[in-house]
Formats: sequence, C-alpha cells, structure tokens
Amino acid sequence: MFIVNNYPLAIIFCIITMFCWGSWGNAQKLAGKTWRYELFYWDYTIGVLLLSLIFAYTLGSMGSSGRSFLPDLAQADMHNIGSAFLGGVIFNAANILLSAAIAIAGMSVAFPVGIGLALVLGVIINYMGSQKGDPAFLFSGVALVTIAIIINAVAYRKASSGNQKVTSKGIFISILAGVLMSFFYRFVAASMDLDNFESPAQGKMTPYTAMVIFALGIFVSNFVFNTIVMKKPISGEPANYKTYFSGKFSIHLVGILGGLIWGVGNSLNLIAAGKAGAAISYGLGQGATLVAALWGVFIWKEFKNSTKGTSPMLIAMFILFVVGIISIIYAGQ
Repeated sequence: MFIVNNYPLAIIFCIITMFCWGSWGNAQKLAGKTWRYELFYWDYTIGVLLLSLIFAYTLGSMGSSGRSFLPDLAQADMHNIGSAFLGGVIFNAANILLSAAIAIAGMSVAFPVGIGLALVLGVIINYMGSQKGDPAFLFSGVALVTIAIIINAVAYRKASSGNQKVTSKGIFISILAGVLMSFFYRFVAASMDLDNFESPAQGKMTPYTAMVIFALGIFVSNFVFNTIVMKKPISGEPANYKTYFSGKFSIHLVGILGGLIWGVGNSLNLIAAGKAGAAISYGLGQGATLVAALWGVFIWKEFKNSTKGTSPMLIAMFILFVVGIISIIYAGQ
C-alpha cells in the first residue's frame, strides 16, 4: 500500500485535506437551490463510501509495503473495527447538524464556528491520545483559531443586525456540531497503528481499511439519523424518500461529488497521520474553516448586506486563522 514516509509530504496531504473539507459544502449550496439538505446528504454519504472503497482497492492494495486492504480487514479485531465504525456514527451525527447549520446560516458562519470549535477540542483530544508535536506551537495555534472563531461569531451577530435573514439557531447548531465533530477522529485513529503503517500491530488496521469501516459507520447510521431529521426537520417542511428517488440524476451527482471531495480529504488525512501525528493532521485538516469562510464570503456573498465594521472583523479572522495554522504546522517540525 502507499505510505507517507516524510513530514513535508504529510503536510501537503493535510493541506489538500483542508481544501477538500472546506469545499464540499459548495455542493450542498449548489444543490440547495432546488434540493433539501437532508436529501442531498444521502448522496453525500454514498460518495464518501465510494471514495473509501476506491482508495482501499487502489492505493491501499498496491505495492509491497504494509498489508493490503482485504488481508488487513481479515485480521482486524472487533474492538478496532468497532472503534472506527463508532467514529463514523459520531461524525455522521455531527455532520448532519453541520449541514443544517449551512442551510440556516451559510458556509461563512457554520464552518468557522462549528468546525473551528471541532479543531480546538479535537486537537486537545487527539494530542492526549498520541502526543506528537511541540505543544507550545500546537496549542498557540489552537488559541489563535479560538480567537478567530469568536471574531467570526461577533461578525455574524453584526450581520444579523443588517438586512440578512439569520437567527441564533445557526450559531447554536454549529456549536453542537463542533462539539460532536471533535470526538470522531480519535476513535478512527485508535483503530490504527499510528506508529507503524509499514507493519501494523496485529489486530490494528491500516488507514485505508479504517476509512472503509468509518464510511460504513456513516452510511449505516444515516438510516437512523437522517430519517429522523427528514421526518422532524430542524428547519423547513418534512421530506420523504419518494421525493429523493424522484430527483434528477444530475442533482444526485452533485451530492455524490460532495461526498467524493470530502472523502479524498479524509483519506489523505488518515494516511498523513502516521507521519504528522493525529493532533497535527486533524488540526491542519480542520483548517477547512478558513477555506469554507473564503467560499462563503467571496463566492456566495453571505455577508454582502452586513453592517459597517464587519469587513475588518472578517479580515482579522482570516489573519488569525492563517497564523494559527502556520503555528500548528511548525509544531510538527
């Protein structure tokens, strides 16, 4: 299987993750013009599962290094399989809430508040599980991101006092999604041997196998979580499966594309975790907040009707995010 053997390549993979995790929401924004987010989300989970299988049977099965996908799956013990699967269940609950927050508040709010909070808590949780990286630079970067999150929330409040149709529900759901999101990665990381992808410990999984089990956790739990949300939506009218199956093929492809984009980022992030460490790999990937905020502000114009004084706050937020991310990268040197 393909293994990352140096830190610079691991950082490149994490940066790609950042762009993938921060960009998949554009698919929801596109589909949201004619398609409810609950219906979009079914296609999204299919895309994530497809991507995990593609990676498992290609990068995860070629070459002489490490264990190939099927032999690795056969030797994995149930504890580690359950851990990766639980990570998928937790992620799915969090991501459905994040999708709702995007629909209510927009990408430039839902991502910085929700995923920014997930970055802060997730880095702490993952560092406790696998202590790689300089804690001074790592947590300094986290502190800067925290300040950026607070600034974004204040900017959102200022925007709500202008002509934008927004409510406090958007921030509340984003916070709830962020708290849940901070826990999923630790369960997936615990199922792998982060210290040795070349010859993983017996019972542990490679990142490619863990990704498939994780994706299955997302897909299977979606029959529970998304069905509930469809019948009891956070906002708007209830949706049903008849509407989903009557959707145009093109609209389904948009959702699948969103899942493929996110899945690429997640796979590369797990592959990079062996060299960069779980805390740094996760923290950089969740720099997606910056990417999503850029999409929301400059492409979707989500703050175009905001009151005077909002723009300087958004600039300060972006600067703090960038400096914080650079600090996290330096922590791994």
